[in-house]
Amino acid sequence: MSGNFVKNILYVENGIGYGGAIICLRHLVRHLDRSRFKSLVVTGRTGPQYREIAQEAGWKHIPDRYINVVSMRRRLKQLSWPQRIPGLTGLLNQLLARADDVFNFLPFFLHLLWVAWRFKADLIHVNNEPLCNRAALLVGKLLSIPTVCHVRGDPVSSRLIKWTYTLPTHFISVSHWVAKSMREKLQVPPEKISVIYDGIALEKLNLKADGNEFRRQHHIPVDVYAVGLVGLLIPWKGQVLFLDAAKLLRDKIPGLKMVIVGGTPDDCVSYEEMLRQRVIQEQLEDIIIFTGHVTQMEQVYNGLNVVVSASTSPEPLGTVVIECMAMGRPLIGPNHGGAAEMMEHGKTGLLFTPKDAASLAMEIERFYRDKQLSLQLGYNARVHALATFAISSHTDKIQTLYDSILQ
Repeated sequence: MSGNFVKNILYVENGIGYGGAIICLRHLVRHLDRSRFKSLVVTGRTGPQYREIAQEAGWKHIPDRYINVVSMRRRLKQLSWPQRIPGLTGLLNQLLARADDVFNFLPFFLHLLWVAWRFKADLIHVNNEPLCNRAALLVGKLLSIPTVCHVRGDPVSSRLIKWTYTLPTHFISVSHWVAKSMREKLQVPPEKISVIYDGIALEKLNLKADGNEFRRQHHIPVDVYAVGLVGLLIPWKGQVLFLDAAKLLRDKIPGLKMVIVGGTPDDCVSYEEMLRQRVIQEQLEDIIIFTGHVTQMEQVYNGLNVVVSASTSPEPLGTVVIECMAMGRPLIGPNHGGAAEMMEHGKTGLLFTPKDAASLAMEIERFYRDKQLSLQLGYNARVHALATFAISSHTDKIQTLYDSILQ
């Protein structure tokens, strides 16, 4: 950095809900060197967990949604009569897109522009993909402020998405797999990408958290085998696959409990309703437990015999994988994306064939049959996590990147 002035970093979080991305951002702003950087976090959503950010950094809520275009599109898709009139569905979708621009995008953009100017931001760090953060990236262009974009998912190639990927000054990819996808699908130059694994405050993880308390809260007997899928209830997180595996295991593991841990974003309420209906229709009520959002994740990990990540689309590097490994717990993940990059099958966890419920069920049963394997792989996973995911290392790498961009 030139000079000894404190640099103002404006963070913008526009994710679908309170999940791993915002948790990692909170770890980062909490550990920034305040003698070098001042932070202000802007979130498009609000609620008790978002408001807690104000205890760690500057925080401001700028609504990114005044009308729910996503729900409107969903309802439109369910209607049959517009499809009987040629071109009407396309026209209505275009009208919804323009309404989204006028009533959601434009107010957020103008408010953020004012905040960035008043804050005198030296750099804008967007915490999600470019498309949902195009307002922040355009603010950076308009005010000549460098921008860093944190890419946490597998990018999809389209004309609009390719354009948004030309906006950031630099990218942070959460895994080598995501970086490779960005280069191949969107032709992002390698020199514009830095791979930095997400960090967690390992020293704050309570390894002795009372897992039985989690079981008591959700009426899980202490002596039954409990397998948990942890993550927001959104379709690609694999809850449907988890239910399929439960059907295959119900007669193989006595007293089995399959626990779906996580909250539901507003956009996915109908998805949760569908899952609950399936549980009833397929008579899985005695096996499946929905916990909703849980704050004490250490109790969750220690309360489960096995933790599962079952994303049907390749996930960059989920917080669940990082935290579970750091806690030294038996972990099963899909053999693609960040999970396959981070876990070594049979050494630090077990990998199953993506989208294959029989393969997932087989690996769950493998842990159930071999208690020593569970202990050994959990121990190996913790050793690996301690060497890879320290928040101090994560923060240092990002601050070094800020320095190089701001010089």
